Amino acid sequence: MVHPLIEQIKGKLIISCQALPGEPLYRPEGGIMVLMAKAALEAGAVAIRAQGITDIKQIKEAFDVPVIGIIKKNYEGYDSYITATMDEVDALVEAGSDIIALDATLRQRGDGSTVNEFVQAIKAKYPEQLLMADISNLEEGLNAAELGFDLIGTTMNGYTSYTEGQSKGPNFELMKQLVEQTNVPIVAEGKIHSPEDLAKAFEQGIHTAVVGGAITRPLEIARRFMAVVPEA
Repeated sequence: MVHPLIEQIKGKLIISCQALPGEPLYRPEGGIMVLMAKAALEAGAVAIRAQGITDIKQIKEAFDVPVIGIIKKNYEGYDSYITATMDEVDALVEAGSDIIALDATLRQRGDGSTVNEFVQAIKAKYPEQLLMADISNLEEGLNAAELGFDLIGTTMNGYTSYTEGQSKGPNFELMKQLVEQTNVPIVAEGKIHSPEDLAKAFEQGIHTAVVGGAITRPLEIARRFMAVVPEA
């Protein structure tokens, strides 16, 4: 049986509202991403993907809307950086994340554990918590389905050493393969730069989609335009 929240986001758009240290819109005290979320929701988004406890709590306090929570943090010996350890999971649960997304690639983990062992530990500690797998290829998606993830996203495609350069845009073939070969709701995420990209993603049979950089990261958007400006 599909969880009501998972059903709620079917066929709709989730907007990612994130800013990391060093980026123009980042403020340690927050206050910016909650405004981005306001704009996203007014446009019709049904959920928000947010990074960091401050932003997640502010968005949850301001709006009655599902939040996919993540924490990006680099650890020595870890290739993964999206919700990489139980410390991040604990914090995201405490912050009220409706869904917790985590790196479910098959890459190195500094503590010697496998992603399978990590997910099993999360499920043992928080059996009711909804989980989203951020994967980069079909093998990882099939593994995530076996692990019992509630959602599988194409988030990491193009961002692992073995998928870099596969596509400048969304990997529609991967979306289609995941839809056809798993029974888990599939989330299109990553490199969706235009409404046309989004429409084509839905044509692959996905459950829902996350768009971030094309909407909520002005520096990234501006750079995309600058890339086609003729040199003086």
